[in-house]
Amino acid sequence: MYHALLFLHVLSAFLMVGGVVMYSAFVLGSPVTRPLKLTAEILWGVGGVGTIVFGIWLALNRPQYEIWDGWIIAAVVLWILANGAGAQVSRAIQPNADGSPLTLERRTKFSHWMRVLWVVLLLIDMVWKPWA
Repeated sequence: MYHALLFLHVLSAFLMVGGVVMYSAFVLGSPVTRPLKLTAEILWGVGGVGTIVFGIWLALNRPQYEIWDGWIIAAVVLWILANGAGAQVSRAIQPNADGSPLTLERRTKFSHWMRVLWVVLLLIDMVWKPWA
């Protein structure tokens, strides 16, 4: 059971990071089309839900981890911050009818790069498990 949960948790993290990479391309000037936006949304959504669900399931499944361990609480907080920033970016980035690159507000770009920071910190937390 542990290996299956770990595989699904890590797979979800890859999907989530894939969504962040696609949004980074949009913020850096790549054209946004409906299929690309939908793909980015699916990657981010499925990856985000999978990481939190399988991550908490893993924490409850392993006797050496407790849900109130510092690194697990940090991961949940970072996940919430990343999703909050991601929601702002998702609303602001909408495909143009002609598929041309978007002109984004400075606040949208800042929110995106904050989401990148939260996700990177989340990955660091998962790999090195401070306070474990």
